[in-house]
Parts: sequence; C-alpha cells; structure tokens
Amino acid sequence: MTDFLRTPDENFANLKDFDFEPHYHQWQDLRMHYLDEGPKDGPVMLLMHGMPAWSYLYRHMIPPLVAAGYRCIAPDHMGFGRSDKPTDIHWYTIARHTEILTTLITGLGLTDVTLVCQDWGGPTGLAQAATMPQRFSRLIIMNTWLHRQDYEYSEGIRNWNQNWQEGGLFCREKPDMGLLMAMTAGLLDPNETLGHIAAGTRPELEGAAADMCAAYEAPVAGLPDDAYNGFRRFPLSIPVSSYDNGNGAAQTHHYNTLLNWSKPVHFIWGCTDNVFTEEQGRAWAAQMNASFDPIPDAGHFLQNTHGKETAAHILRRIAS
Repeated sequence: MTDFLRTPDENFANLKDFDFEPHYHQWQDLRMHYLDEGPKDGPVMLLMHGMPAWSYLYRHMIPPLVAAGYRCIAPDHMGFGRSDKPTDIHWYTIARHTEILTTLITGLGLTDVTLVCQDWGGPTGLAQAATMPQRFSRLIIMNTWLHRQDYEYSEGIRNWNQNWQEGGLFCREKPDMGLLMAMTAGLLDPNETLGHIAAGTRPELEGAAADMCAAYEAPVAGLPDDAYNGFRRFPLSIPVSSYDNGNGAAQTHHYNTLLNWSKPVHFIWGCTDNVFTEEQGRAWAAQMNASFDPIPDAGHFLQNTHGKETAAHILRRIAS
C-alpha cells in the first residue's frame, strides 16, 4: 500500500473564481483529481499544469474554451491540487507522472485532443502526443521544454533547481508556494516576499494577493510537511546535469519524435520568463514550423495572469 495524504474537501471551498466540480480517476491505490467541464461529446482541451500549480491555474481559460464548445480536462498531478499526495519523496518520478496521465487519457477514452501544456505539463503532456499521436489533433506549447543533449538550461532554471537543494531558499519545512505564486503574478514585492519565504513567515495579505495565496496553499493547508514532497521532487528532477529522475532520455526521444509532427502546433509564450526565455520558445517553434504568439508582459505562469488572453490566442489560431 502507498502511504499518502488526502487534502480535506473543505480546503477547496470558496476559492476565488473556482466553482468547478471535482472528478476522480483511480490509479492503483491512489486517487487523481481532474476537472471535466463542457460538452462530453465536444473536442477536448487537455490542460496540463506544472510546479507548484494545480488545475486552479486554468480557472480563467476554462470558461471561454467551454463557451467555444470544448470539453476541458484539467488534471492535478499526484501530489498536487485535490489529487492524493504520496509521502515518500522518492515515489515521485517524471516517468510515473507520465504513466498516470496516460491512464487518465485512455481511461476517459479521450480523442480529438488539443494539448495545452506549460512547465512540467510539457514533458508529461508532450510524451502523450509522441506515444499516442492518434488521440491528438494539435499542440499548444507554452513556457516549457523537452530535454535534449544540446539544450542550454537558463540561469533562471539552474537557480530554481539549486534553491531546492540542501541549503537553498526552498529547502525547508513547508515552503510557502502561495506567496511564490502571488509574487510571480506581480501582486507582492519580490524582495519582501523572498525574505518572508526564507524566514518562514507570512505577511499581512488582502485582496487579490490574499485570494491567490489561499488558492495555491489550499492543497497543502493544514497538512504535515510530507504533503510538500511532490513540490520538492519536480525541481529536483530537472535533468540539468544528469538524467536523475527527470526522464531525460525519454524526453529527448519525445522531442525528436515531435520534430516530425505533421498536425498543427502553436506556441504561446510569456516573454518576461527568465526560466524558459522568449528566444528559446521562438527557436523551438521554428524547428516545428509552428506559429508563435508572444505575450510581452506575461511571465512563466501566463495562465495565472493572462488566462483570457491566452485562451483567445488558442481559439484564434484554431479558427485560422
């Protein structure tokens, strides 16, 4: 049996702009949460999150996509959101996250899928298109990557990885990811926020900052430190200098496979991101003969800050 924690339902009550019904997919002895909004016979938008987000990330994109006739499926990786949270940090590997997502797609019988992926949603989601291309109609790629031998990791991503190593800013008990998400959304001062994270303190919050912190803290609020191990493992799995836990060889295979993708591909990029830079996004889009829509003032989590604009880009590209 897997040792895991399950977030109480009441943690998710009254979150700002998030009144979607939960759905669950059983994988072995664990429960994976996903949103399922829109017509059940409609074309599918598979909305993939990364670290430290969950399906809440897509709260502003789902309504316009549903209004356009799409069925929106937004899963929470194990360890995130409403999904169960194994307590052993070594349980979490990219290969396992990828396999669980495969079982969700096949279990729901999803076809005519538009993949929308960002951050770790890229390696886990693009793996599905590379291995089950018949289920996918197009790819929407946003501020993510696939490992390959010549990939140059940015200083931003190297710092992110280092800050989860021993002695790093986030290598501590219950690191405050709610504050981090509000900071990246421009709602909190970076220097003050990082100081609070380092000290393990929480400033007085109000308005949009308080709402966002509450939403991104909800999956782990009131749970013991082991509930944070899914958070910890993703940044430690970035194959910056080795293939340790990052599924780097498989990522390289998926990257090479998708260079021959013959269906539509559209890139949408937050251009102030220092983790996956605009230059990297444009270069990858050119390799795939894809369109590229920049959002100049958006950062890494463009869904969080520019959700409606991002959805509009998707719908415009599909209609063209």
